[in-house]
Amino acid sequence: MPCAIAMTNSPIFSPSHQQTPKVLSPFFCKPSAIQSPVNRSPAQSVYCLSPEPVVCSTSSSDTETEAILKRKRPARLSIPIVSLGLGNVCQTPKEESRVNEVEYDGEGYSVYCKRGKKRGDIEDRYSAIVDDAKNGSKQAFFGVFDGHGGAKAAEFAAKNLGRNIINEVALRSEEGLEEAVKEGYLTTDEEFLKLNANGGSCCVTALVQNGELIVSNAGDCRAVMSRGGVAEALTVDHRPSRQDEMERIQRLGGYVDSCRGVWRIQGSLAVSRGIGDSRLKRWVIAEPETNVLTIQPECEFLILASDGLWEKVSNQEAVELLRPFCVGVDNQQPLSACKKLVDLAVARGSSDDITAMLIQLGQFVQ
Repeated sequence: MPCAIAMTNSPIFSPSHQQTPKVLSPFFCKPSAIQSPVNRSPAQSVYCLSPEPVVCSTSSSDTETEAILKRKRPARLSIPIVSLGLGNVCQTPKEESRVNEVEYDGEGYSVYCKRGKKRGDIEDRYSAIVDDAKNGSKQAFFGVFDGHGGAKAAEFAAKNLGRNIINEVALRSEEGLEEAVKEGYLTTDEEFLKLNANGGSCCVTALVQNGELIVSNAGDCRAVMSRGGVAEALTVDHRPSRQDEMERIQRLGGYVDSCRGVWRIQGSLAVSRGIGDSRLKRWVIAEPETNVLTIQPECEFLILASDGLWEKVSNQEAVELLRPFCVGVDNQQPLSACKKLVDLAVARGSSDDITAMLIQLGQFVQ
């Protein structure tokens, strides 16, 4: 039976009498010994607020119980600050029960994750960082990460990719945003490979900077924007079946063949870009493709989602399902919209992990 839980043994739920600045950085992941090899200064710190109560459906092989625990105020955390002053991610404590669902209704964004029917632990991860600048504008980073061969790469990317991109952005002018994102992806990939960990992760990210939307992907996670109710794909999936990807792989000495109707690299992996995948790194590159655009009033919302959704739901269907919940209505329900979107994919037969994030773009119009 499902139960709503709050993990009270974590320090982020301990009482605190110290005031914290308004930095939101929810993050779903199981804890891992993996840490970034980048040197960090102990003098740098940032405060991080834990999310509002998250309803997690869990299952246990021994007993099934129901309980609802209320979270306490978050404690002050000392974690590395990134160059633009944005918060880093919070890590959840260890939990023996298998997590079936994760949900969060944030400041201008909502996210819902659901474990696949034929899966072990959820291999999807997400991260979100929203910062109110002193001049009234907002800066933000959002990401959805779909792991394969385990969750280690997705977890690592969720913890480190945003920080690496933001650090690169701080070193460049606005004209260099696309290059900054590229270097952030490549740096994250290099850091993960140094750990000699297995598995890999597809990534889709959205960086908001001074009214500009910079959307990037490596793999088959996808970003779709609603522009006045019309779906606009901002990314193109990286699959071995894509002609340019197939030619790139073949030029590098690899091969692509169809295994039971699915095109794979070296008869193995069904995506051609991503973080990790050390054994296929010659062909599975981490370099993203990036789309930069100015956020206009007609840019209503952005969907970031893993391929478990897009295999069963078209871009336009997703926009049409979400729009009545968050556009032109007084009582917006973006989290409910995310749930209905995921449920639609499941009803149509998706057995993969699914993560759907909805980002309200109106808050970033300048």
